Amino acid sequence: MTVGFVNALTPGMRRGKPFTPHEPLDAAATTAAREVYPRHPGFTAPDAAELAEVAGRLRVVFDAMDDGAVDDAAAQVNRLIDDHNARPRLDRHDGEPWHLHFHGPGGTMAGDWGASCATALAIVLGSEFSDRLGVCTAPSCDRVYVDVSRNGTRRFCSTACQNRVKTAAFRARARK
Repeated sequence: MTVGFVNALTPGMRRGKPFTPHEPLDAAATTAAREVYPRHPGFTAPDAAELAEVAGRLRVVFDAMDDGAVDDAAAQVNRLIDDHNARPRLDRHDGEPWHLHFHGPGGTMAGDWGASCATALAIVLGSEFSDRLGVCTAPSCDRVYVDVSRNGTRRFCSTACQNRVKTAAFRARARK
């Protein structure tokens, strides 16, 4: 969820090309949300603009981890947790059983997502898997990822970037 929002709603480079978040932002945010929650109802344009601001702040965590600045990443996560009043809460809605949320009633949609994403990053940073947060190492790509591989060797945001790098290396060897 966090990676999807950061990659969908922050500008930069993607797969070798400049990337600007899709317009309208609410469609991009809804698409990212549906990757995790297929029945997500969607975001309004103001919700999406607020979420894009949150995504930019979440991206700071990935950039700091990519630079090896764990303390900076942790400080940013703590600011996000404080700003979004993240706290665990059991909730039941939409006919689903009780499940854990990290926001209370009455917050904005983007603020609630920010609280959940910040908490998820806090869990990762506070574990032995903190080195699993990263920024794609492919040239001209700065999309983020969480490495969930067994051996912890992921360095690309997508198979497309990995294939792009491998193909370029193969062609470089073939030219020699």
